[in-house]
Amino acid sequence: MNLFLVPLLFFIWRTFDFLVILLSQKVIPYLGFFPYKDRLPGYNLPSWLSSLANFDGIYYISIARHGYSQYEQAFFPLYPMLIKFLTPLFLNNQLLTGIIISNVLFLLGLFVFYRYLKLILSDSIQFYPILSILFLLVFPTSFFFGAVYTEGLFFFLLISSLYFLKKERYLLVVIFAFLASLTRLIGVFLIIPILFHLIEKSKVKSQNLKLKLKSFLHFILNTKYLILLISPLLGLALYCFYLWKTTGDPFFFLTSQPIFGANRSSHLILLPQVYWRYFKIFVTASHDFRFYISIVEVAIFSFVLLILTLDLIESLQRREKIKNFDRLALNLFSFANLILPTLTGTFSSIPRYSLFSISFFIYLAQVKNIFIKYLILVIFIFLHILLLGYFTQGYFIS
Repeated sequence: MNLFLVPLLFFIWRTFDFLVILLSQKVIPYLGFFPYKDRLPGYNLPSWLSSLANFDGIYYISIARHGYSQYEQAFFPLYPMLIKFLTPLFLNNQLLTGIIISNVLFLLGLFVFYRYLKLILSDSIQFYPILSILFLLVFPTSFFFGAVYTEGLFFFLLISSLYFLKKERYLLVVIFAFLASLTRLIGVFLIIPILFHLIEKSKVKSQNLKLKLKSFLHFILNTKYLILLISPLLGLALYCFYLWKTTGDPFFFLTSQPIFGANRSSHLILLPQVYWRYFKIFVTASHDFRFYISIVEVAIFSFVLLILTLDLIESLQRREKIKNFDRLALNLFSFANLILPTLTGTFSSIPRYSLFSISFFIYLAQVKNIFIKYLILVIFIFLHILLLGYFTQGYFIS
């Protein structure tokens, strides 16, 4: 019965977001502070739809129409390729096609997510999967799942990889993991849950660490398991090969990042240094819109980091060994997803990147204190309204 709540929650979420966009157009002055905003009216869609292609969205559409231009290689190729090939089905309108792809795949991803949660969570609490989905939908930046961004597509690929891994449908895992790393860099970290799955499956019983390692290596050298393990790397490897052939730099998706602003560095910056940078911003910067967005970035990062840390502690203490492995692997993937962007020296876009720290939403659903749970929901909804309103009016929020 709870499965039928998934499309209902999706419909409520989608309707709510459109109402917020319409209201925002009446109360928030339009800024449009991003390149090529003048192209959006050319797609002949109402502004409450076309605004979902603000900022990065217009780049994905441009790549779909014309291929990569200089520095656009920062955007991974699968999403614009889908827009390009599916556009003839949707009135030859790339913007409309992007919105449809994102929303349809996100809805499908929610169905898979529900089934995946039923596999890894305790059967004693039937509504945890629905609560996890609810926290995901009300999260301050969840509107990106339905925008002309890779979030909807990547969510579907990520959750499908995890679900079929749990079901031991390895060919499907290889396909989805390969496509995930053609969509976003974080897709390569699917190697974490795959590795944990293979460790559990190998059932090495020796107490000798050296023998354990030798037995496990022998196990994964089986062609089937080896391909499974490296599948998240193959999509990235293919894109790197393409970049090497076309630009001479196989890592141009990284080295081109500073061109798009957000104060990203091309060399490694550690987390304490990032916090120190933001402390200096709070002390010295003028209190403009960017200042308050910086506060949101730090607050969301710190909260997600705290919850993931609590979840990690509980995962290490959990006695249900099989489910413990699933939760621990998912937690480590969620940590990698959260920490990786900060290595460029900024929390910019962390509110959006946090969407794939899946353990965060699962943990919130399992919070026992009802008051805390409702308080988090209210804060999320409030921030969701603010960030969506400003984003669709052309203010950079993530």
